[in-house]
Amino acid sequence: MKDLRIEKLASNLLNHSIKLQKREKILIEIIGMDAIPLGKELIKQSENIGALPFFNIIDYEIMREMLKNATEKQIQIYAKQDLQRMKDMDAYIGIRASTNTAELNGISKEKMELYNKYYTLPVHFEERVKHTKWCILRYPNTSMAQMSNMSTEEFEDFYFNVCTLDYDKMSKAMDPLVNLMNKTKKVHIINEGTDLTFSIEGIPAEKYMGTFNIPDGEVATAPVRTSVNGYITYNTETRYNGTLFNNIKFEFENGKIVKATSNKTKELNEILDTDEGSRYIGEFAIGLNPYIERPIGDTLFDEKIKGSFHFTPGDSLEKSDNGNRSSIHWDIVNIQTPEYGGGEIWFDDVLVRKDGLFVLEELKLLNPENLI
Repeated sequence: MKDLRIEKLASNLLNHSIKLQKREKILIEIIGMDAIPLGKELIKQSENIGALPFFNIIDYEIMREMLKNATEKQIQIYAKQDLQRMKDMDAYIGIRASTNTAELNGISKEKMELYNKYYTLPVHFEERVKHTKWCILRYPNTSMAQMSNMSTEEFEDFYFNVCTLDYDKMSKAMDPLVNLMNKTKKVHIINEGTDLTFSIEGIPAEKYMGTFNIPDGEVATAPVRTSVNGYITYNTETRYNGTLFNNIKFEFENGKIVKATSNKTKELNEILDTDEGSRYIGEFAIGLNPYIERPIGDTLFDEKIKGSFHFTPGDSLEKSDNGNRSSIHWDIVNIQTPEYGGGEIWFDDVLVRKDGLFVLEELKLLNPENLI
């Protein structure tokens, strides 16, 4: 029996997220085999629109074997093929359905740096992000359900609630926050282990409401590159290139991370030493999705947690551009709801959000009870 939820999700992706048009070329890329049903539905509906669908399937077990002993030239050639294909596309949907999120764990730091430099940066950050209409999402397989400590059926119900939220309603509710952030000069964030100040003056704010990521729900900007001072302690786990980190703490001086500790301090600092921009922040964003209440170990979900914010080392966003350039972009999340110790966000010495809830009247439509 056909799952009508997959039909609805595919329709939302094509018609709301990327607004696919007749004769446009779209690349549907799947990581792992579990997302084949959604991939097939996307191809079918793309053809019904009159677009030209293409596909690519990536398997991380095969990727691991290649990267283990790959030469620099080999990675460059691999990237060259995918870069040309991306240049041919008008739109892109990436579906991540790996059965093991840690599959690339153990690949050497040097190999992953080469892969990020020659593949991730040019193919995705430079070409796909800047020159296509794109959207990325996960798929609800047993691996994600297990990672979330849910049964497969329970996780699927959660997933489709989150991913088919009324994003048009959310978009309208975001406008006052975007306007306020565009007028704000100084931000002050306080919670347990965190006392952080920075400027966002002159950096445009942008809303994410189902157009680039599914699930979605965040308003983002970036700090002025050299304005960050103080310290932050993240209260969620985060994975980078297959390695799981927790208890990450950064100390800043004039924008730069001058001290970084975690459960894996050595590996953390190796990532932050990838390039000059890796120790500066490229994004500050506020999470708003009312259905996502706790981390599940997946960045695309965790960065949208209600009552959260993320403070991202690495490359800045295209619109909210503070000039920071890096081959990494690592969204690390801090939750300020009472269950996670609470916290406050201040704009220009005015309290904006306390313990995960907006206190300004014009922003209260963004509180969870008003978005569901």
